[in-house]
Amino acid sequence: MEKTILVVEDDAGIRTILQDTFSSQGYQVAAAENGAQGLELALELKPDLIILDVMLPLMDGFEVCKRVRKEGVTSPILMLTVKDEEVDKVLGLELGADDYVTKPFSLKELTARVKALLRRVEDYHDEMTVYRFGSVELDFNTYESRKDGKDLGLTPLELRILKFMITQKGKVVTRDEFLDTIWGVDNLSVSHRTVDSHIAHIRRKIEEDASKPRHILSVHSIGYRFVGD
Repeated sequence: MEKTILVVEDDAGIRTILQDTFSSQGYQVAAAENGAQGLELALELKPDLIILDVMLPLMDGFEVCKRVRKEGVTSPILMLTVKDEEVDKVLGLELGADDYVTKPFSLKELTARVKALLRRVEDYHDEMTVYRFGSVELDFNTYESRKDGKDLGLTPLELRILKFMITQKGKVVTRDEFLDTIWGVDNLSVSHRTVDSHIAHIRRKIEEDASKPRHILSVHSIGYRFVGD
């Protein structure tokens, strides 16, 4: 089955190039020229992947990303921006984006990122499906997360991070291992700070007291270790 990519980009030239590039590679491509239209198509189509510009008319990419995740759409989101500031990257990733590419970009790099994201989704579904610890239940097929029966609101990216930690249960996972496994060895758009930020968000959602975590333990200057019970 052909995979669908949604391109949300207000620059007509870039939008056309991306449509032509991915169409020629066998993808179904839908496009939107502003944030409002992009949000509407994302909710309607639930595409296999969304390429989302940050600077958009009517509704910026951060808001689109936030609303898409709030509505339960789990499609990988690759954000495009002319900015190259760590704070913007962290914000986008915290809102549920999966990757980040800074303009100007090469089509070769962008295509590689898209393929890597789609491949990670396929790999993600091939393994463990449901995991429970304490009062937390994670469903990795439906991207659902509950604690005491209530929705935890973990983003797809946060669930992938947790799943990786669970597969390494009891072992120390370094920040570099997080970067290589979750974002890819060739991805230079995220940093150790991004990993720490995501871990902090996950702790606030799953731990009884995030300041005294029982399940995700810090290993000073190295990384983190998952303890189930």
